[in-house]
Amino acid sequence: MRIGVIGTGTIASAVVRGIAGQGGRITVSERSARHARALVEAFDTVTVAPNQAVIDQSDVILLGLMAETAPDILAALAFRPDQRVVSMMAGASLAEVAAMVAPARASAIMLPFPGIASGGSPVIAQGDAGLVRSVVTPANTVYAVETPEELAAYLCAQAVLSPVARLAEDAAAWLAPRLSDPDAGDAFLRHLLSSSLANARAGALVASLNTPGGYNQRLRVMLEQRGMRDALRNGLDTLEAGE
Repeated sequence: MRIGVIGTGTIASAVVRGIAGQGGRITVSERSARHARALVEAFDTVTVAPNQAVIDQSDVILLGLMAETAPDILAALAFRPDQRVVSMMAGASLAEVAAMVAPARASAIMLPFPGIASGGSPVIAQGDAGLVRSVVTPANTVYAVETPEELAAYLCAQAVLSPVARLAEDAAAWLAPRLSDPDAGDAFLRHLLSSSLANARAGALVASLNTPGGYNQRLRVMLEQRGMRDALRNGLDTLEAGE
């Protein structure tokens, strides 16, 4: 598979790092020259080229542009009817992408996360999930959605990652001055969270940690009494409403 990447910002670069070792050739655009140069230096299967050359040399094209700037950038490029395009632009629908890349086919929207660079990451896909899987698996897991509304809901819900990371950061900061090795404390908390949530549904994990009077139960109840769950639901509703 010959893959082209238009736009090589942080997320697009992470995608390239995650798939570069799976065979095939990847051509990345000159946009974000620092990222493009680092990818070329890291992988002998990655080359850099102007935008039109990326299109000309590729069968599958990943769009890592900002939705606001994509129409002007893509309008200057000539696509082929046999090409398939996967958009990584959360702010553009498949129909909108199709209009930008005609006569190529807008096959899917793919929303990856930074962890794709090292594998084991979730990837949200609307449209041709099989095509997305052929690009990012077996190292990552694709979660297919059927409609734009489902995609939007997933996009809102994934925003829980930043608050959870902040809680872990604050807990690590509290722990650090109490330890001889603060880095080990930080690693412990990250390991604890990732391994625990990987092996159980969140509700089941809460139930298993609900020992009366236990540390986990006491801290959770204190946070809930201070409005943690209501704040989360209100925040998600606000994101969904586009406010």
